Amino acid sequence: QVQLVESGGGLVQPGGSLRLSCAASESILAILAMAWFRQAPGKQRELVASITSGGSTNYADSVKGRFTISRDISKNTMYLQMSSLNPEDTAVYYCSADLRRGRSWGQGTQVTVSS
Repeated sequence: QVQLVESGGGLVQPGGSLRLSCAASESILAILAMAWFRQAPGKQRELVASITSGGSTNYADSVKGRFTISRDISKNTMYLQMSSLNPEDTAVYYCSADLRRGRSWGQGTQVTVSS
């Protein structure tokens, strides 16, 4: 497994923005795909956005046009830029990484959207 550490979560007002970071313990060039998931209390974990080793991205319909997933290879870091946040975005956000040896998860970072 690769070690993943999320950061950047917090409390934000509706309509605001946050950028989440996911730092990996090894080069993300060795990672087949990375993704952001989120889970609200009492709900299933859902895929928010993903990025492949080639840089191809995909987004859930609920966040398309508002969230952007990206990576900085030199920093071994993946990002999720979140804009136009609404209370439905409130959840624990988890970073995941798929390598040939398996999938790794970060511990999560809380995002709360509230006025």
